[in-house]
Amino acid sequence: MKHYIGAGNPMRAQFNPLAHYAARHFAWQFDAGVGTLTLNRPERKNPLTFDSYAELRDLFHALKSATDVKAIVVTGAGGNFCSGGDVHEIIGPLTQMSMPELLEFTRMTGDLVKTMRNCPQPVIGAIDGICAGAGAMMALACDLRYGTAQAKTAFLFTRVGLAGADMGACALLPRVIGQGRASELLFTGRAMTATEGLAWGFFNALHTSADLLSQAQAMAVELAQGPTFAHGMTKTMLQQEWAMTIEQAIEAEAQAQAICMQTHDFRRAYEAFAAKQKPVFGGD
Repeated sequence: MKHYIGAGNPMRAQFNPLAHYAARHFAWQFDAGVGTLTLNRPERKNPLTFDSYAELRDLFHALKSATDVKAIVVTGAGGNFCSGGDVHEIIGPLTQMSMPELLEFTRMTGDLVKTMRNCPQPVIGAIDGICAGAGAMMALACDLRYGTAQAKTAFLFTRVGLAGADMGACALLPRVIGQGRASELLFTGRAMTATEGLAWGFFNALHTSADLLSQAQAMAVELAQGPTFAHGMTKTMLQQEWAMTIEQAIEAEAQAQAICMQTHDFRRAYEAFAAKQKPVFGGD
């Protein structure tokens, strides 16, 4: 489905192959520029399988070109976020695989985190109850995280005899909560409480279970109504500047901001300010 929007800019197409996407291994809803992805195996606390890993990776990859999708909410059904890889459908079979097969799997799980980080849309996690293993990594890959008092986040890889280095945990977690705190969680596999998560910066806010999804979606709508091209640039720079010196980062941001100054949204914001009105952004 293609349609053209924006007065004075008829050549700019917005394309959303995901507006009517029929997910096989999770629920997907799209409304008002916001896609809501729900992990929905509540009877098992929403574990992941080989197929759901692959579909999630492919969905976030497709979001790079889904310009109608302005923001994404990721949540879980039944009072839990995600219990990680399914013990019987993933962990059991992994014990029978060869090294090339294992590496193919671990690279695929890492690709899920990479596609979440590389899609231009802000990704908001709405995290209740159990958030463990690969589920904790999906939460960590989000740009913003809202939780509940019942949220228990555990990077429990060492509990199953694996390294805490999984799906980018040793790179991402220290940047969010600090090296010492991350080291403790990754060595011990213990659950981080919601109170710790809020104090340490893992959660942006805590809400009741009843309000969690609506609060996350409200933030998603707010972001979707903003200058979404500029949001994408912000996310890109947040990602790329980890590997830059301060001098490189300042130069990269100078170039990024100069690009944003050529957008229609920049002019819209100025004209709205001059007219003492609230700007209506178009994402171009």
